[in-house]
Amino acid sequence: MGKRPLVRRRGRGGNQFRSTSTGKVGTKANYPRFSLSEQHEGEIIDLVHERGREAPLAKVRFEDGSVSFVPAVLGAKVGTTLQFGLKSKIEKGNVISIQNIPDGTIVCNIEKHFGDGGAIVKSAGTDATVFSHGDEGVTVKLPSGKFTTLNPKNRAMIGTLAGGGSSERPFMSAGGKWRNFKAKGKKYPIVRGVAQAAYVHPHGGGRHQHVGQSSTVSRDAPPGAKVGSIAARKTGRARIKERK
Repeated sequence: MGKRPLVRRRGRGGNQFRSTSTGKVGTKANYPRFSLSEQHEGEIIDLVHERGREAPLAKVRFEDGSVSFVPAVLGAKVGTTLQFGLKSKIEKGNVISIQNIPDGTIVCNIEKHFGDGGAIVKSAGTDATVFSHGDEGVTVKLPSGKFTTLNPKNRAMIGTLAGGGSSERPFMSAGGKWRNFKAKGKKYPIVRGVAQAAYVHPHGGGRHQHVGQSSTVSRDAPPGAKVGSIAARKTGRARIKERK
């Protein structure tokens, strides 16, 4: 039957398909583990780029000498002072619990669960809006337009995340696109199954590029054959019967 298709072999996590570790800052870009009762200030000493990440990172040094990396907001620059705590001002770059953020404020890098250091709205150029405060929690409008209710203790960063528009720049070479996908651990180039050899893909082989069989397969198909339209109820364009 041939070997497993490439898209299935990638799930094993071998070195061939892992994203490279070079060009990383060496630590996660999350909020420092400060308690809610603490109030800290830090100064941005550098703006750095991390491979595989479109948004720039701000290297922040706190008053105790510790250094942390956090995603930079639009307008951040070296020398800016950031505040972390409940008494922080509603200014760009400051980190505060969403319970103390007024309705209508633009935020980013929001904690999904209290203490996770920021997990949602971390893509370059994105932001969310604090919609309302209620008994069940704080409702936030996400970039997708959906609403979610979060724990009032969860922290968020004021402002829009920097780096917006980086994905709109066209790739000038195939090598540049390959390096971009490689840094993120994505598959590139993407080759059609009918263009591959028969031993590589179930749709491959033959004198012409065509599937040669039904592309709808069972949900319980073996790994080597489970490609195409998996357990599809309908395929093709819906045709409306003409009334006589």
